[in-house]
Amino acid sequence: MFTGIIETLGEVVSVTKDRSNVDIQIKSDISGELKVDQSVSHNGVCLTVTAVDGDVHTVTAIEETLQKSNIGKLNVGDRVNVERCVKSGGRLDGHIVQGHVDTTGICTSVKEEDGSWRYFFSHPVSPDFMTVAKGSITVNGVSLTVVDSAPEGFSVAVIPYTYEHTNFHTFEEGTEVNLEFDIVGKYVAEWLKRSQS
Repeated sequence: MFTGIIETLGEVVSVTKDRSNVDIQIKSDISGELKVDQSVSHNGVCLTVTAVDGDVHTVTAIEETLQKSNIGKLNVGDRVNVERCVKSGGRLDGHIVQGHVDTTGICTSVKEEDGSWRYFFSHPVSPDFMTVAKGSITVNGVSLTVVDSAPEGFSVAVIPYTYEHTNFHTFEEGTEVNLEFDIVGKYVAEWLKRSQS
């Protein structure tokens, strides 16, 4: 489990296709502290560390992950939001993030708002992809509060610290992002569906 509070930005140094899988090497200032078999969030996707070599670690994305996220579109030089799982007994500073991406969304607009930024995203319309104003959403692994909510999208406000210390500063109109909707909302929606059948 993660909190959506990004620890560091990593840089993709290698992307290698291996049958239907993709092996990705990432250089970061926490890579040397990682261990093989450890679960680490990369742009919000929970991936298992398969190798560590100095300040570079390797993860493998399988077909299911590649279909539901933007991980398969990473290129050498891309910046990746990296977060280790929350320690037992640690503070939950963001919200409950599983690292299980639901779908990808598209950045439709970025507006600078005198010291902060408002980002607008669209996503496929589905009862499973629900946001509410003042609720939580995870964008590329970052825990954020929904400002505006609609069936086809939402907006979030980003403070300068988040802008500078995550890959949000690289987003522009058309950028594809990973979305994980709030797990509590997903359970409520599923309960309502089952209670009505």
